[in-house]
Amino acid sequence: MITGASGHLGRIASETFAEIGYDLILTDLKATGLVGLAAGIRRKWGSQVLCLPCNLGRETERLRLIRRIKADGHGLACLLNNAALVGSSGAGGWAVPFARQSLKTWRQALEVNLTAPFHLSQALAEELGRARGGTIINIASIYGEVGPDWRLYEGTSMGNPAAYAASKGGLIQLTRYLATTLAPKIRVNAISPGGIFRGQEKTFTKKYCSRVPMKRMATEGDFRGALVYLASELSSYVTGQILNIDGGWTSW
Repeated sequence: MITGASGHLGRIASETFAEIGYDLILTDLKATGLVGLAAGIRRKWGSQVLCLPCNLGRETERLRLIRRIKADGHGLACLLNNAALVGSSGAGGWAVPFARQSLKTWRQALEVNLTAPFHLSQALAEELGRARGGTIINIASIYGEVGPDWRLYEGTSMGNPAAYAASKGGLIQLTRYLATTLAPKIRVNAISPGGIFRGQEKTFTKKYCSRVPMKRMATEGDFRGALVYLASELSSYVTGQILNIDGGWTSW
């Protein structure tokens, strides 16, 4: 099951898991972004794909999603908590200076980025525990580990919200908590991405690339190997780990 499946990283994850033989449950805010993705996956890899639109920021919709998954009888081998309120989400009081960041958007970010992964992991633990090698993968961020370098944002219209950092930091600690709590039946790990290139302002991109040892921003394809590794028996003795895919950003 992949949350935020029609987003940039969600699409790559969906295609990657289909390629290695998984059947998929794809969820995102709206069905429109899922239909074409699902059709392409069925056509190319022959996977069974179930699309379940869900606003993960609403508990009632999460409960409906959970009931649907439990009722279908197919079980669950892997949960990828990928959905998040991010910089492109367009929420008010989000990518603005700290003094103008809103409580409403703070609460919304924590609900989607942290509460939803907790809720889904808790509710689906029984299904994951019945699977051979059941696993949870959380998508965290370097900004859940280190503070922002504000020099990157000078001269741009971009921002770095406190709620994003706090929610991703919480997700990292939740990963470790779940790893020791759900072992040995379920392994829980996280991927912590660095900045992914998505057409950001040239000033920001140039500064970012000069700051990272690999001298470039990430692409979605850079995460394919880590997803396969953490979802499969290749990582059968790995749990509670945060795999930084950041070009060396956190090594300084």
